[in-house]
Amino acid sequence: MATKRKRRDSSIGHRINADWASIILGIGLGFTLALELDSMTSGDWSGVYSSITSISRLAALTGSYFALVGLVFVARIPWIERSVGHDKLVVWHRKLGPWSLYLIFFHVLLVGLGYAGGDRISTGSELWRMTLKYPWMIPADFAFGLMMLAGVTSYKKARAKMSYETWWTIHLYTYLAVALGFMHQVLTGPMFAGHPLNKLFWEGLYIATAAVILLWRFVIPVARSLRHNLRVDQVVVEGPGVVSIVMRGRHLDRLNAQGGQFFSWRFITSGQWWISHPYSLSAAPTKDFMRVTVKDLGDASGAVLKIKPGTRVFFEGPYGTFVASKATRGHIVLVGGGVGITPLRALLEEFDATKEIDVLYRVGSEEDLVFRKELDAIAEWRGARVHYLVGNRKQHPMNARYISKFVPAFSDSEVYICGPTGLVEAVRDAAKAAGIPKDRFHNEEFEFHSVE
Repeated sequence: MATKRKRRDSSIGHRINADWASIILGIGLGFTLALELDSMTSGDWSGVYSSITSISRLAALTGSYFALVGLVFVARIPWIERSVGHDKLVVWHRKLGPWSLYLIFFHVLLVGLGYAGGDRISTGSELWRMTLKYPWMIPADFAFGLMMLAGVTSYKKARAKMSYETWWTIHLYTYLAVALGFMHQVLTGPMFAGHPLNKLFWEGLYIATAAVILLWRFVIPVARSLRHNLRVDQVVVEGPGVVSIVMRGRHLDRLNAQGGQFFSWRFITSGQWWISHPYSLSAAPTKDFMRVTVKDLGDASGAVLKIKPGTRVFFEGPYGTFVASKATRGHIVLVGGGVGITPLRALLEEFDATKEIDVLYRVGSEEDLVFRKELDAIAEWRGARVHYLVGNRKQHPMNARYISKFVPAFSDSEVYICGPTGLVEAVRDAAKAAGIPKDRFHNEEFEFHSVE
């Protein structure tokens, strides 16, 4: 699948848009904190229980704002995606999420303690009384439960015990949780009652978040999918449990996708249409074709292997800053582990002829080598070197000394790596030991592609 497209999106990886986004989010947090400060009176801090209640409200506002920001991080806003990269946005989403949950949890606990102390009853009785007395409290309780469920299932041990479909569905309900908590806030929050500007600001935040999600997660993906009419053309077996899905469409070059990027794919067939699958391109895209390669990892990927030609495909993307246009050095080192070779194989086609390239492809056994013929053909065509490292970690430790055996100029190279977390961390340490700065180390980890 040789590509005829050589256009580049020069904005990919440039931080200026991310800096502006950070400034806007920081200003939003400042205004959010100001809502509480603006509505406070001396009576809110006149006693222990009133102070506890005031702190609980501040926790609720901040936690809710963090929840909205977390949704914006994964809303697929193009100018932020191109600047930061999807992987980092998902990391930020995951790091911010627990803080949102902690703050909302402390709001529930502290508001119960504060009101219970004033009424001289137990906290449990007070929370039950509030549920029955105040408007929209029951939906808010459901919202709290859904958010706590999403938080618990985000821990690695809990997530490891459930299928990708189950985890994805639970996190999809996070959107519902955020919506259910809105009316409780604006109708019962003293920072909104009698403060129309505060209420307008808060409503604007929710409306803007909902609009961004609807636009970039639904309206635009559906419109693009219909316009490009993407359908499965072939399903090709590449190795044990590994298949390539070749998709045909029209005017795919207008997507300006690059090898190394990925899409979220939704295959419109029984049992698959409701869930999206994040897979990297395994060949540089052309005007009419795109290809992904999937390994059966025991989750939703197993069903993807059975998709039939002719199946309509809806998609979101392209995403990611794992692209050739970010390279600044003359020598490139591509390191792939297992099926992690797929985006690197696509990336290999994208570098211009002035780049010197070494590919290090590590697998556990010979049968795990996919695209060997294609890699050899591309390497011969453009003068690259492919090093096949078959064996375990002890045989191929992937430290700086070992890598330098194959790539003597490793310390002066630009490094791209995709594979399991252990391999990525080993090569990251090797690059650091060789004196390679962070801006010349580019990685893509499979774990980050699975996001609601």
